[in-house]
Amino acid sequence: MTEPSNEIVIDYYSDVLCVWAWIAQPRLEELHRQWGQQIRIRHRYVDIFGDTANKIPRQWGESDGYSQFHAHVVKSALPFEQVSIHENCWTRTRPRTSMNAHLLLKATGLVAGDEALENMARTLRQQFFAEGRDIGHMGELMDIARELALDIPDLEQALSDGSAMAALSNDLRTASDMGIKGSPTWALNQGRQLLYGNVGYRILNANIEELVNNPADEASWC
Repeated sequence: MTEPSNEIVIDYYSDVLCVWAWIAQPRLEELHRQWGQQIRIRHRYVDIFGDTANKIPRQWGESDGYSQFHAHVVKSALPFEQVSIHENCWTRTRPRTSMNAHLLLKATGLVAGDEALENMARTLRQQFFAEGRDIGHMGELMDIARELALDIPDLEQALSDGSAMAALSNDLRTASDMGIKGSPTWALNQGRQLLYGNVGYRILNANIEELVNNPADEASWC
């Protein structure tokens, strides 16, 4: 299906276990409310927390790395009253990887569409950060899929036949080719504009407004 010529496509690269992507969740929702059908946000994934059992002790300390990281996550979220952090997040609940979640998210998009994928991504972040649920475990992930009334046999087919893995591989390869190094990263204007990290809503909105008012394909400086 051909995309509308005036639709602004935003490739949103994130890791589901990244607290800054959880903090950015209200901004995603506000963009949808403000711009509606004028924008399309494509959820894509990067490997930041693919191996947490090595990453967190190495970066935050062998003996108390998880408690130190929990404190960092709580401090990062504290200024943002829209998001909350469960006491078990990274203390007792320690997902070993984000890649299982990313794989299920790509399967969800393939079998149920973009809206279902976005709802699943929101739910997974909420379940981990606010509810303290282990979203690194595939069994737990499938339980969440059932709670959302997704078609489990179709999801299992996308997982088993390799199509979800292929879609995730495409995300990882594209992120590498574009030089995307962190989560979240907003890629606009076919990757010409990259907004990385804790980007305020006004900045996001201003960039989208500029593309709406001055489409990138209407003129060239060269």
